[in-house]
Amino acid sequence: MAHETEDHETQYCFPAINSSCIKGKRSNHEYKIMYAFFSLLSAWTVFLNLLVIISISHFKKLHTPTNLIILSLAFADLFMGLVMPIEATRLIEACWYFGDIFCGLYSIFIAMLISTSLSNLVLIAVDRYVAVCHPLQYPHKITTTKTLISICLCWFCSSGYMTACVINRYFDTTHRTDMCYGVCSVMMGFAWIVTDLVMSFIFPCILIITLYLRIFYVAHQQVKVINSLMKGGKCVMEGSVRRKSESKAALTLGIIVTVYLLCYIPYYICSLSVISSTTINILAWVLYTNSGLNPLIYALFYPWFKKTVKHILTLKIFQPASSLVDIFTKHQL
Repeated sequence: MAHETEDHETQYCFPAINSSCIKGKRSNHEYKIMYAFFSLLSAWTVFLNLLVIISISHFKKLHTPTNLIILSLAFADLFMGLVMPIEATRLIEACWYFGDIFCGLYSIFIAMLISTSLSNLVLIAVDRYVAVCHPLQYPHKITTTKTLISICLCWFCSSGYMTACVINRYFDTTHRTDMCYGVCSVMMGFAWIVTDLVMSFIFPCILIITLYLRIFYVAHQQVKVINSLMKGGKCVMEGSVRRKSESKAALTLGIIVTVYLLCYIPYYICSLSVISSTTINILAWVLYTNSGLNPLIYALFYPWFKKTVKHILTLKIFQPASSLVDIFTKHQL
């Protein structure tokens, strides 16, 4: 790494190499604050998503198609938390110290996680659409096996597509002649950016928004019917109560989707325009921070998550038959 120099001297990522990139100038105080902040953010993201993963994996009552998709999303968020220190080093140092090969692999991995997260949100939207709009067909259309296959396809297709895109653009040396040594950047032509934006973001977002608009309309109509029956003193059947529960679940997952879009849309819009690198870096970290927000939404809206976390933190999951505990009842804890 760069040797210590006086503040007024130019510092290089690799002083022994003539084509080295210039290292960012920061005081020791700034270095310490930034590294501490990003380390805490990474640990927070990993810890919370690990709680989600353990909860859904351990408790049998949570082994539902919807929760399997949430589990897949938690894995993507967990991996994002694990790579945050690498991204923080690149931001703080303004240098890439890990070589060209790892740069390519790292770019593929980050792109795959972002694409997989959005794919999981598409699956969540489809799952909620069938549950709310076609409740009688849900047990037959949305099964555990079909959901697992869909999740595996999301991860496989996302990794395959992003690998092909990054390899095609990263190893195209015609776009890398003016780069200094010590930078990790995937060069993309405008046509590629637009194509990738449409296929990887705009189309999935339109699909998600369309499905949720339909979900909330149908859910609103169903709740109105249930409320009118209750006001009229009529007995509300179990199916109606279940529909109200499904609508509430759709609302919670809709909040997750909304937060995701609010974090991601500004970054994708700005990636098409010429703006400062500082703005892009800030928006990129807003995007990464989304991985630590989803577990907070679960904690706010899912009582079962609060109960499973208490089981985990008090080590009750190591008790015999703890996986069979019905965490939906009120007197378990």
